[in-house]
Amino acid sequence: MKSVNTHEAKTHLSRILEEVEHGEVYVISRNGRPVAELRRHERAPRSGVDPVLSKIRVGYDPTEELSPDEWGEIG
Repeated sequence: MKSVNTHEAKTHLSRILEEVEHGEVYVISRNGRPVAELRRHERAPRSGVDPVLSKIRVGYDPTEELSPDEWGEIG
C-alpha cells in the first residue's frame, strides 16, 4: 500500500491509475490525514444466483401443454 498527498495524486494520476490496474493500493491524504483509498475495481461474478429471483417459485411445469379448459382462460 502506497500513500500520496492530494497534490501528488493529481499530478501523477495516470501513473497511479496504471499501478492500481496492476493491483497496487493507494491511500490519498490531505494535510497528512488519510481521506480515500484507491484500489482496482472488481466486478461481481455474473454467474451467481440473483438473491431476489431465487425466491420465485413456479408451481407448474411451464413446458407442459395447456388443456382446452386452460386455453379458454387465455383467449
